[in-house]
Amino acid sequence: MPSIALAGVRVLDLSRILAAPLATQMLADLGAEVIKVERPGTGDDSRTYGPPFAAGPEGDPTDTAAFYLSCNRNKQSVTVNHATDEGQALIRALAARSDVLVENFRAGTLAKYGLDHESLRELNPRLVYLSVTGFGQSGPYAQRPGYDGIFQAMSGMMSVSGHPDEPMKVGVSMVDILTGLYASTAVLAALRHRDATGEGQFIDLSLLDCGLASLSHFAMNYLVSGEVPQRRGNGGYGGVPSQAFQCKDKPLFLVAGNDKQFAAFCAAAGRSDLLQDPRFGTTSARIVHRAEILTVLEEIMLTRTRDEWLAVLDEHDVPAGPFNEMPEVFADPQIQHRGMLVDVDDPVSGHLPLLANPIRFTATPVESYGPPPGLGEHTAEVLGRLAGVTEGQLAGLRARGVV
Repeated sequence: MPSIALAGVRVLDLSRILAAPLATQMLADLGAEVIKVERPGTGDDSRTYGPPFAAGPEGDPTDTAAFYLSCNRNKQSVTVNHATDEGQALIRALAARSDVLVENFRAGTLAKYGLDHESLRELNPRLVYLSVTGFGQSGPYAQRPGYDGIFQAMSGMMSVSGHPDEPMKVGVSMVDILTGLYASTAVLAALRHRDATGEGQFIDLSLLDCGLASLSHFAMNYLVSGEVPQRRGNGGYGGVPSQAFQCKDKPLFLVAGNDKQFAAFCAAAGRSDLLQDPRFGTTSARIVHRAEILTVLEEIMLTRTRDEWLAVLDEHDVPAGPFNEMPEVFADPQIQHRGMLVDVDDPVSGHLPLLANPIRFTATPVESYGPPPGLGEHTAEVLGRLAGVTEGQLAGLRARGVV
């Protein structure tokens, strides 16, 4: 049996919606035990972020939104009301026996209940405590609420996305997703430090910070040159061409960003004469004369169908790919070969398709895909095992609205 990378690591997940739950899902995929703590009765807000909702065995919709299913697999769900004294005591008991705690409440909120890092560190000095907030724990905006689109706008992401006359939000919740990846990386680094020193630590992660950091070379280009990046729609910012082109029937995305690739494209297109034009013969020249070469290329690409172009470009080793709608994505033979879609048995729907984790290990493969848990599905088992709650005590806690 292959080993599991994070076997023995316990994560107490007090988060909801997307960024932080994505981080804890990553940790769960890698083998950590993730205990998701939710509000009794309602649970994570994302459970109701539909339609669409998962279909039941007979095809009827359930009350579980696809949004929730996207970021909560491989977890256990426990319901605890953290606003009650008894609920706080239960969470402290779980935190005392956990390696990691993840939360995304507004800055300062959990301190009101004695569930902040400083309070829990006294119980468990080895605890890695990750807080994911919109603007971070400090600064003039620390108490503001925020959502992904706001951070795309504020971080500058929208300023470099879209067409020249219209800034555009990235379709998916990109800042949330990137923050989830930063968060899981941060936890792994903190665990490494904890294992070396015996000390946990606090991680302050801001969606605005992560959105800005993700601008990468766009931000660096501006810092070095002082030039504001221009929006180019589906066009790239490096070598030319690097953008979408309309073919005779459908679009494709073509990249021939260096001189070797551009020469190969010209051979594929039967237009080697373009290499003799001083405006187009080198990468630098094509960047300077971007508008002129793109006009020429747009006319050339309209002479063949998309599949004809893809075949000849592949033959000449020119990078290109089709524009795929979702049905085409999951029908793509490369996607199917890589196993990016997995089917799991689910007690609610019977059958649930999930996106696979894209990481491929040789020694610790990601092979377990447990369905996202039902609300409070594991309350009795987890509280009994980790907090010593008996069946009789659990009944009383339920009667008082604590779990």
